[in-house]
Amino acid sequence: MSVGSEPLPDPALSRASAIARAARARQRADDRLETTITDFFLTADARLEERTRLMLAHVLRGIIGAIEADIRRHAARVLAGLGETTRAEAILTQGGALLRLTRSGVLRDRDLMKDLIARVRHDLIADALPAAIAGPEEPSLLIRLTGVSDTTVATAAGALLAAESRRRAANESGMIAGSDVPADLHRRLVWWVAAAVRDGLDDALKDAGEMVAMQGRGQSDQAITEAALRSLAAHDDAERPEAVAIRLAAAIDARRDELPALLVEALGDRRLTLFVAVLAHAIGIDAEQVRVIVLDPDGEQLWLALRAADLDRETIARIGLALADADPRRDIESFADALDSIASVGVDDARAAIAPLAMHREFRAALRALAGADRR
Repeated sequence: MSVGSEPLPDPALSRASAIARAARARQRADDRLETTITDFFLTADARLEERTRLMLAHVLRGIIGAIEADIRRHAARVLAGLGETTRAEAILTQGGALLRLTRSGVLRDRDLMKDLIARVRHDLIADALPAAIAGPEEPSLLIRLTGVSDTTVATAAGALLAAESRRRAANESGMIAGSDVPADLHRRLVWWVAAAVRDGLDDALKDAGEMVAMQGRGQSDQAITEAALRSLAAHDDAERPEAVAIRLAAAIDARRDELPALLVEALGDRRLTLFVAVLAHAIGIDAEQVRVIVLDPDGEQLWLALRAADLDRETIARIGLALADADPRRDIESFADALDSIASVGVDDARAAIAPLAMHREFRAALRALAGADRR
């Protein structure tokens, strides 16, 4: 070998790398086939509609991308400060956390997907609501609430305006803040992304040789951990639209005679988040659970919740028609046929029927788990 020439690649290493790549490709092909088979046998009502699927992918990509970019930037700064410039550059230039997490299967997490699917469906329905209720030309509900004399209500209304504007802008641009998920899910995502960043860094540095990949690993682990902890510390669950809407609903504390108009106007103003929060406050049920029943196209639990809030037939009809116009999954004819029987349910009977929904979320989950164990 002449002086100054590059060393020849080790044939054994090249062969092993090719074999490993082929094995990974076979596994991906098997995974795709399994997914295709599962998708084929899904019933129509279980399959995600195309617009929901596209929006879900958009939101998931935005959330993970925001967390990944934050972790990479801070970890690279830490590594540069430690003199690990090669690792700092590698961590900034390599990517693919979403792909790694998707292939690993961790994104199939039930809690995560339940929340994101609900969020996407919520936002799509909210965007379609103007066609459902055409209100008079007047300032929006939230705009009017920002000008009331009650400073608690006015402040919360302004905060909800800002929070929903941020979310709409993020949905349109794809630049979604990692904090725009509940705190427990944000924690999971941060550590999953941190692991994917570390895994990708190891792969990137292996091209420079095994020794280079091993040296400084402790420093990069330290930097990624510090970046992840920083992301967790910056999380503010109270700024999410759902949390702000709950505060606003509590501040308004609508009287029974005020409730029908407030709920109908919230829908007419495309404020589905506020509709959920106001209804949750009125019937004493967790807002997350109320969102579930509002988004359920079957509607049975929602009608009971509306009767539990002592809403009359006309108000229930307006709410049902608005949601049916905004959500193509709903059967408007079945709702019309059932409206009289819905309105005939007594308030006390409706409250008794939905009482299990008022149970603490984790207690309810534990009872479901226990019931499942008993069936096995």
